[in-house]
Amino acid sequence: MFKQLAAATLLTGAFFTSAVQADQWHMPTPYGDANLPTKIAYEFAEDIKNGTNGDIDITVHSGASLVKHPEIPRAVRTGQVQLGEIFIGIMGNTHPVFKHDNIPFLATNFEDAEKLWEAAKPEVEKQLDKEGMTLLYAVPWPAQSLYTKAPVNTLKDLEGLKMRAYSPSTSRLADLMNTTPTTVQVPEIPQAFSTGIIDAMITSPSTGANGQAWDYLSHYTDIKAWIPKNVVVANKRAFRRLSDEQQQVIRDAAAAAEARGWEGVRVTAAEDTATLAENGITVSEPSAELMSELQKIGDIMVKEWEEEAPEEVGAILSNYR
Repeated sequence: MFKQLAAATLLTGAFFTSAVQADQWHMPTPYGDANLPTKIAYEFAEDIKNGTNGDIDITVHSGASLVKHPEIPRAVRTGQVQLGEIFIGIMGNTHPVFKHDNIPFLATNFEDAEKLWEAAKPEVEKQLDKEGMTLLYAVPWPAQSLYTKAPVNTLKDLEGLKMRAYSPSTSRLADLMNTTPTTVQVPEIPQAFSTGIIDAMITSPSTGANGQAWDYLSHYTDIKAWIPKNVVVANKRAFRRLSDEQQQVIRDAAAAAEARGWEGVRVTAAEDTATLAENGITVSEPSAELMSELQKIGDIMVKEWEEEAPEEVGAILSNYR
């Protein structure tokens, strides 16, 4: 209770003061310190502190310790915090452009994922700007694959299970797989599996390795469905109040952070998949039948996505293809 009150006091008081002074900034992130995006966030903050000679000192609040993940976009948008890290897919209900990297089988390797990001970035920046936020950088996750308590050879093996969902797109995917979408945030995954709240999930090998998935499930089917990203955004007004030199320091630090992300994720994906196997999880390639079934679902979701916003999504798909 004390921590909650203290956090509330910060949000309603100190953050507004610090935004004016542009010295002590706060950056909530949704994931723990063991995750690559969080490690990069700390390096990003250090680069800015050094580049501004301490004039901008960013405190990274990892693991949703200050602001819960679904609330981070609003906290940045309203100026309660100056910066925030967001899994971009959770904003899918705000505008369809935020769903671009949560569409199954649209981009399933890092090369294609980088091309998709370059294609989507102008539309994402445009929408963030309308919402009072400035895009700084993105960090990809490893490809999302299937975790279960039993082998999966076809979609029939999943029918009726409770599938973890963490964005509008993953909820729709769960529906199309004839499973029940159940919203569970990362810190709650172990307990959700142990208590039967969820039976399966599609997520990265990093999430499984960092959450010791071998304690509550046994199979990992490497379907490589999509490669999602976290984005780091700044409150537009707070950013524009900075001097040109300070803005450039932040943009340079952001470019370096994004480069570290695309390079580091390739290493992380291999290491974390190996960790799953080393700890007893059966890591397997998907059957041809399963992939065929999933690809059909992906085709449906691409079509539905484009229908949501033909102009913006059409531009993304055209640029990507």
